[in-house]
Amino acid sequence: MAAKINSDSSNGLIISFGEMLIDFVPTVSGVSLAEAPGFIKAPGGAPSNVAIAVARLGGKAAFVGKLGDDEFGHMLAGILKDNGVSAEGVNFDKGARTALAFVTLRADGEREFMFYRNPSADMLLTPQELNLQLIKSAKVFHYGSISLIVEPCRSAHLKAMEVAKDAGALLSYDPNLRLPLWPSAEEARKQIMSIWDKADVIKVSDEELQFITQNDIIDDEAAMSLWHNNLKLLLVTLGEKGCRYYTKKFRGAVDAYNVKAVDTTGAGDSFVGALLHKIDEARLKEVLKYACACGAITTTQKGAIPALPNHSQVLTLLNGPN
Repeated sequence: MAAKINSDSSNGLIISFGEMLIDFVPTVSGVSLAEAPGFIKAPGGAPSNVAIAVARLGGKAAFVGKLGDDEFGHMLAGILKDNGVSAEGVNFDKGARTALAFVTLRADGEREFMFYRNPSADMLLTPQELNLQLIKSAKVFHYGSISLIVEPCRSAHLKAMEVAKDAGALLSYDPNLRLPLWPSAEEARKQIMSIWDKADVIKVSDEELQFITQNDIIDDEAAMSLWHNNLKLLLVTLGEKGCRYYTKKFRGAVDAYNVKAVDTTGAGDSFVGALLHKIDEARLKEVLKYACACGAITTTQKGAIPALPNHSQVLTLLNGPN
């Protein structure tokens, strides 16, 4: 059953698979973790950010993953539900904690990470724990690469992808590279590419493009070196420079929106959530402008999930002076 991107996904279920965790963000910008006077607790994890981004824009979303059977795990499950995201696919682990990440914000709003996962509950999801009925009902199945790092989560990831694909879902992949979590850069590159040809839609950042191609040049040739025959849409996000997009028939660029960035955490996830909610090949440029606006708004507040916009906020930015 071939997945299509030529119809609006807003009425279909978008499932996001992977990790959900707590980000601890310094109360002041531009300091190291050691220098931070305190931290703001912010729910995060790229796949869960995407699910909440979809729901906040009015879409139907579910999250599939594993949390610790602890205070933070139950808090995160509650945040999913409070934001209208189905938690039917969430499991709890009694033996492992919910993952934590300390995220420093440099003066320019860019991030540095330190993770506490040894192992965390998300790494322990097994294929047997997957809610296959839920996964089979997805119109879009979205995932990253962090769930590929260790077993048993890797096998659960591969199984979920296979079940979603067989049921006709559009597969969406954002590698979301976090090098400190991988044993080596070589292993990260190998595993990220191991599922590359399965995806219908792939979004990479400019830095991820450079990492995967092992080339500092960011241009159409570098991007198209990542194209595969099953791919329907390839996106390269360029931060404050917007994004470039590639399909079998056409390519182009969309400018970013000019906002005062405070924290870029979750901006790419907001972009992906908006794209998956609105995806339509016939109106692709319009959809990407909407997605870029979502990403821009998300940078104007600390933390990922608190900063994700609703539809009316996006319209305000789209219709305002830029």
